[in-house]
Amino acid sequence: MPLPLTGLRIVEFAGIGPAPFATMLLGDMGAEIIRIDRPGGADPWTKAVVRRGRRSVVADLKSAADIELVRDLIAHADALIEGFRPGVMERLGLGPEAMLALNPRLVYARMTGWGQDGPLAASAGHDINYIAITGALAAIGPAERPVPPLNLVGDMGGGALYLATGVLAALLSVRTTGKGQVVDCAISDCTASLMAMFSDLGDQHRWDFSRREANILDGGAPFYRNYACKDGKFIAVGCLEPQFFAAFCKGIGIEPIPEAERMNPTNWPVLTDRFAAIISTRTREEWDAVFAGTDACVAPVLTLDEAPAHPHNRARGAFTAVDGVVQPAPAPRFSGSETVTPRPQPDFPSLKAALAAWE
Repeated sequence: MPLPLTGLRIVEFAGIGPAPFATMLLGDMGAEIIRIDRPGGADPWTKAVVRRGRRSVVADLKSAADIELVRDLIAHADALIEGFRPGVMERLGLGPEAMLALNPRLVYARMTGWGQDGPLAASAGHDINYIAITGALAAIGPAERPVPPLNLVGDMGGGALYLATGVLAALLSVRTTGKGQVVDCAISDCTASLMAMFSDLGDQHRWDFSRREANILDGGAPFYRNYACKDGKFIAVGCLEPQFFAAFCKGIGIEPIPEAERMNPTNWPVLTDRFAAIISTRTREEWDAVFAGTDACVAPVLTLDEAPAHPHNRARGAFTAVDGVVQPAPAPRFSGSETVTPRPQPDFPSLKAALAAWE
């Protein structure tokens, strides 16, 4: 069987961060994508990996002739993805009102940091700014200060994944209604959505939002944190449940700790110091061997360079290589389709050639 999104056509306007990553995900699932690049405007952040699986064409969006050809391309598309500031596409004559009039079944997906409206809509920003107003950034990092979690929480989690989900949801709606619509994906909105579970925990008085490294999932609990090993590398300990914690205690060679004592936050600093002292006596690989095959919920903390060689990742084919570039393989997997990593494709020589491919 073909990949699930085979036959789906998407026009992507070149951008940085979440929009091209969302488009990569859709391409990995079989969508056919044409990326509109600006003259001389290659994005230094998205190269062989994030730009895989689609063909690009250069368009001068200041040229009336090129704009007309882009409109024709959009007329043949199922979805459009753009990540400009609000109003840019409208000024180009490519806004959603005009494009939905041209192609009523079009899913018009808009990726921004702040959304299409609101006091900050026209302001510049980056991942760290968008997640700052949601409660997410304040919750991440050591007690002394918040730490940006790469750009995984905002750009990729609250941006790309929500954008891809929104596009797919809107496409399902087209199947039943025959009408396209706009998907307004704001990183700030979607990161707030990612915090849903912590809203629950706060409501139950099980999370202290005023402190970091003081809660069960933020490194405060001695049974859910990273520990340094003898060689300076780390292991990740996540034995939340009593039976898993018992396996951890056995692995590090101590007697089981009563549950009431373990779950009392006032005991956490002492337990953390105790566990840290024991773990520092062996290397990461030695601890990996100790906990292999157990339910202690302990894993080695690997760098991205090390991750492809891990036996589980190798067995799953979690990483692949395309033209010598090691990269994450497409995910998720589908039982009816073979997982194939998209390869780089030649760019279209012109907008007319791109349009001819879809006509």
